[in-house]
Amino acid sequence: MSNAVRIHHFAKSGHAHRALVFAKLAGIAHEVVPVDLAAGAHKSPEFLAMNPNGQVPVLEDGEVVMSDSNAILVYLARIYAPDWIPSDAVGEANVQRWLTLAAGEIAFGSCAARLITVFSAPLDPDFAAATAEKAMQKLEHGLTGRDWLVGEQPTIADVANYSYTAHAPEGNVSLEPYPNVRAWLARFEALPGFEAMPATAVGLVAE
Repeated sequence: MSNAVRIHHFAKSGHAHRALVFAKLAGIAHEVVPVDLAAGAHKSPEFLAMNPNGQVPVLEDGEVVMSDSNAILVYLARIYAPDWIPSDAVGEANVQRWLTLAAGEIAFGSCAARLITVFSAPLDPDFAAATAEKAMQKLEHGLTGRDWLVGEQPTIADVANYSYTAHAPEGNVSLEPYPNVRAWLARFEALPGFEAMPATAVGLVAE
C-alpha cells in the first residue's frame, strides 16, 4: 500500500465527503484529487477506467482502486482504522444495516432532495421528501438512548449517514422534529479531525 491514499473528490458531493471526512477523522494519510464535474472530468476515459459509473468518490491505494463511498469506508476501516468497524459478527451486521440505510432511503431521500435544490436534478421532490422522512425516523429511533448508531463509539455507520443528514435542510428537509438526530450530528461534528462539507444556501438554509 502507498503512504497516502488518493481520494478523487468533489466538494459538494456528500458521497465524496464520506470518504474524505473519514480519512480525516481516522487520521489516514491522504491526498485529495479534485474532480471538476462541471467540466465533465468524471466522464473522461481516465476517470471511467477507475469507475465506469462516472461517479465520485474513487479511492486509489497503490494498486487498489475502489469506488462506491460505502465500500471505500469498509476498505479504509479494515486496512487503516479497525477501531471504526466492529470485529464481532453482530456488530458488523449492525453496521451493515446502517450502510444499507445510507445507500437506500438516505440516498433516495435527503440526498435526492438536495440534488433537486443544489443541482436542479430532474427528480420527484415529493417522493424524495417522503423517503427522507422515513430515513430520519429510522435514525431518530435508532439513536434513542444512544450516542452512536452502533456500539459505544463512532463507527463507519455514523460516517455513512452523516453528510446527507447534516445537509438535509438544503433539500427542504427539516431536522427540527428529530432531537436525537440533531444531538448526534453535534457529537459527530465535535470529533477531532472533523471537517464540514461546504454548505449551499438553498432550501431551508436559504431562509
